Amino acid sequence: MRSIAAAALLGLVALGATTGQGQARGCLSGAAVGGVAGHVAGHHGVLGAAAGCAIGHHQASKHDQQAARRATPDNNSGDRGNSESAR
Repeated sequence: MRSIAAAALLGLVALGATTGQGQARGCLSGAAVGGVAGHVAGHHGVLGAAAGCAIGHHQASKHDQQAARRATPDNNSGDRGNSESAR
């Protein structure tokens, strides 16, 4: 129980330290989920948190790239042969 409280405190401190940084987007939520999963899977909370951070950051980056693609106007809107409009 102490490790969960310590992880929560560490997460809150990290959240306060990274509020202005866009680089940590997705890392905190991924680290929280990964830390809990790692702890449950065999007391590997730190390893799970590190992996969760990496995965969460990757997912947030993918989401940002997709949002940027949707925000840019498509110059080939009348062309039905391109791969984006075929999906």
